[in-house]
Amino acid sequence: MAAQDNSRVAWIRSRMALLADVRQELERTRPFAGHRIGMSLHVEPKTAVLVETLAAGGAELIGTGNFGSTQDDVVDYLNSLPGITIHGRRDDTLAQHEANIAAVLDGAPDIILDNGADLVAGLVARGTTGTVIGGTEETTSGGDRLRTELAGAVPFPVIVINDSLLKAIGENKHAVGQSAVESFMRITNAMVPGRRFVVFGYGWCGRGVAHYLRALGGKVAVVDTDELKAFEAALDGFRVGSATDFAHWGDVFITATGRPGVLPYEIIEQMHAGAIIGNVGHFPWEIDVETLRARATSTTSLGSAVDRIDLPHGGHVILLANGRMFNLAGSEPKGNSIESMDLGFLLQTLSLVRVVTDRSALSAGPQPVPDDIDRTIARRILAVLDSSS
Repeated sequence: MAAQDNSRVAWIRSRMALLADVRQELERTRPFAGHRIGMSLHVEPKTAVLVETLAAGGAELIGTGNFGSTQDDVVDYLNSLPGITIHGRRDDTLAQHEANIAAVLDGAPDIILDNGADLVAGLVARGTTGTVIGGTEETTSGGDRLRTELAGAVPFPVIVINDSLLKAIGENKHAVGQSAVESFMRITNAMVPGRRFVVFGYGWCGRGVAHYLRALGGKVAVVDTDELKAFEAALDGFRVGSATDFAHWGDVFITATGRPGVLPYEIIEQMHAGAIIGNVGHFPWEIDVETLRARATSTTSLGSAVDRIDLPHGGHVILLANGRMFNLAGSEPKGNSIESMDLGFLLQTLSLVRVVTDRSALSAGPQPVPDDIDRTIARRILAVLDSSS
């Protein structure tokens, strides 16, 4: 499997020009020499290129994938490289995933590369935050946790990659939008044109999903409790209302908020027979899958990421990827485009370099990507786009 994935990584590495450039810099300067990076991140081929880049800068790395999205051949490939240890498999239970998080923390990393704030939460629970000099957080969900659940408890700087406007535009809007629609079509083989879609959330990811669905001919409605985002969605030409308003109308319901409980069972039971529900938010908590399965009269697997769930009133719904991110945890997962992750992972890399080389200029706790990093990367991207035009 390691040999198989080496070829996949080679193709993706060849398309990640931004990381290729910075890798040469890191091989020369080795800013991570003597440091161990603890990583919790979706483990797929693009992630392997990020790990290779950090290792080129001198880092040891101990990590795990996120629950339900790990690609086993990528784990095997990374574990074949010196100085890298990756825990986790695709079919891990939640308990096993939590044990993987604990194993990463047992490895005593002094730099954190987090996705959903699981590692930082573990450090806080253990009372071992003092062993870490700083880190990054990838997601909206993780940034929310740092500013609410973990507020005031993190004594080291955490650069929230998702706060970057560059990432919001390039990765969240365009890459998540593209990959969500592409994955929906691949998993279901269903037609987009003319179908009625309800998108929960009009943040950057929700915007992208809504726009890409409409671009392919879908009829799209948006649900967002934030009046300003709902206003923006309305002016962008989408139908806007509450979940109740669209429960009978929608054919497909996609959550993209990063918040728990946005699609409760009470809404699901109002949907017409055969409605499809799926999530592209980081945590599998946006759809009330627990209640849905508890109330089901029967469940039938229709494929590796498709379940038919029969309901007490005689109807049924189709659940994608058990409520996990179906663009990463679904069948034949591809995730966000190579180019978008090249951008996002360059943000990660340069932010981690900043933590190591100039952390005195950073404050404790969550904070945005420094403006000069955003602008440096924007210039590099424009140069790449100009050279290929």
